[in-house]
Amino acid sequence: QVQLVESGGGLVQIGGSLRLSCAASGSIFTIDRLAWYRQAPGKKREFFASITAGGNTMYDSSVKGRFTISRDIAKNTVYLQMNSLNPEDTAVYYCNTVPNGGWGQGTQVTVSK
Repeated sequence: QVQLVESGGGLVQIGGSLRLSCAASGSIFTIDRLAWYRQAPGKKREFFASITAGGNTMYDSSVKGRFTISRDIAKNTVYLQMNSLNPEDTAVYYCNTVPNGGWGQGTQVTVSK
């Protein structure tokens, strides 16, 4: 089973941007679907973006138009470009396969008011 490690989080001001990375321990070429999730303080972890092996993407309405998921098969990495960040985006961000495998540590994103 491929292991996934998230990185790229940090503190950003309202309206700012960040790019998160999800590095896989093996090839992502044959993984049917990879997704990003986030868990805000006191809330459940929630899905918000995914990309299929064919490159089709899906977004939750809360991030559509602001976030972009992409992947670099040669680097075995999935990316999340986040623009126009607001305080409601503050959360720990995780990537995972769909269906889900084990969860990694995630990466913290904090948007300051």
